[in-house]
Amino acid sequence: MAGRAEPPDGGWGWMVVLSAFFMSALVFGVLRSFGVFFVEFVAAFEEQAARVSWIASIGIAVQQFGSPIGSALSTKFGPRPVVMTGGILAALGMLLASFATSLPHLYLSIGLLSGSGWALTFTPTLACLSRYFSCRRSLAMGLALTGVGLSSFAFAPLFQWLLNRYAWRGALLLVSALSCHIVACGALLRPLSLAEDTAVGGPGAQLTSLLHHGPFLRYTVALTLINTGYFVPYVHLVAHLQDLGWDPLSAAFLLSVAAISDLVGRVASGWLGDAVPGPVARLLMLWTTLTGVSLALFPVAQASIALVVLAVAYGFTSGALTPVAFSVLPELVGTGRIYCGLGLLQMVESVGGLLGAPLSGYLRDVTGNYTASFVVAGAFLLAGSGILITLPHFFSCFSAPTSSPQDLVTEALDAKVSLPREEGLGEE
Repeated sequence: MAGRAEPPDGGWGWMVVLSAFFMSALVFGVLRSFGVFFVEFVAAFEEQAARVSWIASIGIAVQQFGSPIGSALSTKFGPRPVVMTGGILAALGMLLASFATSLPHLYLSIGLLSGSGWALTFTPTLACLSRYFSCRRSLAMGLALTGVGLSSFAFAPLFQWLLNRYAWRGALLLVSALSCHIVACGALLRPLSLAEDTAVGGPGAQLTSLLHHGPFLRYTVALTLINTGYFVPYVHLVAHLQDLGWDPLSAAFLLSVAAISDLVGRVASGWLGDAVPGPVARLLMLWTTLTGVSLALFPVAQASIALVVLAVAYGFTSGALTPVAFSVLPELVGTGRIYCGLGLLQMVESVGGLLGAPLSGYLRDVTGNYTASFVVAGAFLLAGSGILITLPHFFSCFSAPTSSPQDLVTEALDAKVSLPREEGLGEE
């Protein structure tokens, strides 16, 4: 384990960025492109859209609900063996899914098993990355998470081609082979020991202080609302376009267009997060609002050009909000508690990930189209952006300071004597 007083803002951290780049591609790139399989599963199992939507939703929910487990294991054993184990589970789930004969089989294999693997990979990798960077954290996050955009651009038409050539069972076998590369990503993670680690106390003290931390709790609620609508286009946009008369390959290509825009948005937002004065939460609120508006406008667009413009707008803004969302958390809780904080945040977020796509599928089954589905998804993001305004230093002209080690010592002592402060860290 490498020991440092402060985050190095570089060095081996760039190898961690490389690892996070490929890991994000192999987790959320696959999830975002899974809408291509959606139509195939509906036809193969002759089920309603709402029931098929649970496959991806269970996977997202398990990934996020199981994040505290990945965080706790990483705190004890380091992120490297935890992420490598997660890669094996993710690949095994896709392998078993190729033999499924009913939807419950897919719920268990992709949703539960692969989702458990993703839970052991995503949060520990990003938490490890956050500990390597301070001044350039948003840029590092943006570069790492561009893997989602690049893989979404490549995976959507690739998966459609695999479906046309090998059917859905053969395609899932090849997705399983891709997922094995997460093991190599985990091998690149080197744990980093920081000076403030001894000040924050053990996992129990950290959890207690976070549960009494007002800004952290509000931020968790905001991201849960955002998460409810965020993944809806990646599950239902292809089906919506087919309802409008688009052929499957063209619909999958539009997802790739959104993925290219997503890629640009992540890099631009990461650079702006470090370059623009003021709290990063303000940028997050801007991107979240624009994403919600673009989602709500999807049912209005009928012409091909309008749909392409909306896909570009949605891709850019939804990609832009991701790196700053992860950069806000260390400013609220400090890098010493980032494993515990990110794991707890991802667990609560799982409620939104679990309900978002099935709710949209239910609205489609009830109304006969996807108008209400996209409007409601956009409303969830707008509600989340409203809560972000309540975060500390939101209207400040300068960036919010990251929690200092002295503050963390105070909170750790407060947690031990069970006397939490009223306002919490960062609100002085």
